[in-house]
Amino acid sequence: MRTNDKLSPSIYRFKPFFLLLIFSILAGAYQAAAQQGVSGSKVDQMSDEQIVEFYRRAQNSGLSEEQIEQAAMSQGYTISDIAKMRRRINEVRSQTQRQRSQSYADTSSGRRLPNDLSRRQLSQERYDQYRDSLLQKDTTKRLKVFGASLFENANLSFEPNLRIATPRSYIVGPDDEITIDISGAASENFQLKVSPEGTVKAPNVPPISVAGLTIEQAEQRIIARLRRAGYQGLGVPGSGINANVTLTNIRSIQVTLVGEVVRPGTYTVSSLSSAFNALYLAGGPNPETGSFRKINIIRANRVIRTIDLYDYILRADQRNNIRLQDQDVIRVADYESHIELDGEVRRPAIFEVLPGERLQAVLNFAGGFSDDAYRASITLRRNTSRERRIITISEDQLATFIPQTGDKYKVGKILDRYENRIQIAGAVMRPGDYALEPGLETVRQLIERADGLRQDAFMNRAIIVRERADMDKENISFDLGKMMQGIISDIPLMRQDSLTILSIKDLREEYYVTIEGAVNKPDTIEFAKNMSVADLIVRAGGFQEGATPTRIEVARRVREDSSGFGTARLQLYKFSIDRDLRITQFNDPNSGLPDTATFELQPFDIVYVRRSTNYEEQRQVYIYGEIRHPGNYAISSREERITNVIERAGGLLPSAYLPGAQLLREGEVIGNDFRRILNNTGAEENLLLDDGDTLFIPRRSEVITIEGGVLNPSSVSYKAGYEFDDYISEAGGFTDNARKSKAYIIYPNGRKDRTRPFLDRHSLFNDSRPKVEPGSTIVVPFKPLDTNRLSAAERIGIFSLLSTVSIALFNILLR
Repeated sequence: MRTNDKLSPSIYRFKPFFLLLIFSILAGAYQAAAQQGVSGSKVDQMSDEQIVEFYRRAQNSGLSEEQIEQAAMSQGYTISDIAKMRRRINEVRSQTQRQRSQSYADTSSGRRLPNDLSRRQLSQERYDQYRDSLLQKDTTKRLKVFGASLFENANLSFEPNLRIATPRSYIVGPDDEITIDISGAASENFQLKVSPEGTVKAPNVPPISVAGLTIEQAEQRIIARLRRAGYQGLGVPGSGINANVTLTNIRSIQVTLVGEVVRPGTYTVSSLSSAFNALYLAGGPNPETGSFRKINIIRANRVIRTIDLYDYILRADQRNNIRLQDQDVIRVADYESHIELDGEVRRPAIFEVLPGERLQAVLNFAGGFSDDAYRASITLRRNTSRERRIITISEDQLATFIPQTGDKYKVGKILDRYENRIQIAGAVMRPGDYALEPGLETVRQLIERADGLRQDAFMNRAIIVRERADMDKENISFDLGKMMQGIISDIPLMRQDSLTILSIKDLREEYYVTIEGAVNKPDTIEFAKNMSVADLIVRAGGFQEGATPTRIEVARRVREDSSGFGTARLQLYKFSIDRDLRITQFNDPNSGLPDTATFELQPFDIVYVRRSTNYEEQRQVYIYGEIRHPGNYAISSREERITNVIERAGGLLPSAYLPGAQLLREGEVIGNDFRRILNNTGAEENLLLDDGDTLFIPRRSEVITIEGGVLNPSSVSYKAGYEFDDYISEAGGFTDNARKSKAYIIYPNGRKDRTRPFLDRHSLFNDSRPKVEPGSTIVVPFKPLDTNRLSAAERIGIFSLLSTVSIALFNILLR
């Protein structure tokens, strides 16, 4: 943090005001976080935006860091919170600076802010908005440099395999460890480490120089020296003394990578490491500036090998991936020529081109054309000394065209259209796409190729939709029947023609018939010719048990137009059918009675099967509780009531509590007074029973439940001398937001009673509370919430606004 020395000295008299303002913002942010259930320290709960706001206000306050920290501790912030605040401010500041520098000259997107829009001309807020708008508009997908992903793959490190036998061409050097195992007539084991001078020392043998030799040469030299030292016949076939020389510990070497690599430097690697392993450790060539095709291995100031990574990537060729030696240098040169190849190729990328390579070679690098590529020409955008220009490259120029650095090649996509397609759809045997070719050039030939017309084809009209030269559509209709009979001439087809043969069903409503009423499966069924009423009843699963086969009606639409206002709009046919589905009587509203055997249903007919008047399925009620014979009871008549089923159940037990008896209908309690019903069976409350009703006769309940706006909602025991307010007191009394005058009681039989105000006609000057009976529930409603009351966040916002206005007025008064 830093102080603002340009503020007026008089402002320091108002430091307490600024402290209060700053930390009220912090407290408001902490309170909002706490309301959201966030845990942790106060600083952890603040967002980056709140940290920035705190930092800005602290800068404008004119206070020192020490004064702000003291004030923070007085507000309940700990030393740990202050340290976290320092760290959070530094992180936000560094992040903001990186974003600004990135946006001010964003080399990756190629966009720069105009010179006339600098930070001096724009406020910081407007500057950030303008920067963000530029970054959001840059949605161009940049191509990657071909080969760069090779060194980004964590599963590909090129590390040498140390578990295999030492290569016979391995060059021995200092710090290598050689093991000599002698067996047979003599038994010895020597572990010899190569000294910095390049020698090994065996017992009773002068130092043996092995540095610079292959492991095979070193083995021969060591065995020869041991023979002269007393091991006669060592290693000679048939001598009985064998020797085995192995490399048991491999030295480390240092190689240096310079030039355009991601992480240049000196690396310590195994002496078995190759050039690819060292390149991987250094991150590979820099994709922006480095060459993937000119990587030199320098040994003793001389280039001994040049690596082209394209050989490995495209052909798995590792001939130049040689084993490194100590003090080798790998230099990655700058690339000479980069070109972009995009569009319909298999591997769009930025490719490096060597002198003399042709465009065909680059196309091979990209895997060739994709399946949808337009191969006839490629579009090139090339830079000149002053501007760009477009070059079109034909397919036969690929083998000779020489790319230049900065070239951008685009391979287009073939058109989504056909040069010889014709289509046929509708009422033919094989609709689909066909080729316009000799022998298939007219409408009739196309119909024959599609295996002819279907039986439901509409012969009076067919339609050809044709694409005109200006791409507009043209409709051509003709009489299909006459053309097929040869009365009119056949029609020649053109490319992109689409022939539609209509079906008769396409030109009418979907035909169906409906059956309703006392059948097992009422349904709407697809119409079929020659369908009778009996056929439809069979498809509907036959009659139900309660059906009246003698009362069947068929409602039929009237198709003919009629100008008379009172003309019937439907025709009704009445049938009498026995259960064997034989028509016994038929009433035709038209004149004359047709043969009942020939009556057929027509589309859209509705068949009604009536139910028998006196047929009724069993209905039942369930009674349980303090009853002599609980269980299910059938409703014997339409006039059966509550008292009837109680009597049929054997009456009540002595423990039955009638004030709590309930009638449940469709899951809801119907408020009722069973005491009045049993005393007077003619009472209106003695309801008619309905199917599924449940009667519950409970025992006396000794519990009173108090719910809602009381301090301790609970259940208490019933006391004969207690009144309504006594039970409220047992629950701790009313809460502040309780609606005392709206308290009510729910009796165990489902009935309810309310509190009556003192002006009610039933009471004078005092609220009249309902009577409490055993098993009742007392409910105290809550007052509705005040929706006009400000929330905590709104109060903080208003306080912040007032504080800002106060600061502005204060600054005006100081001037």
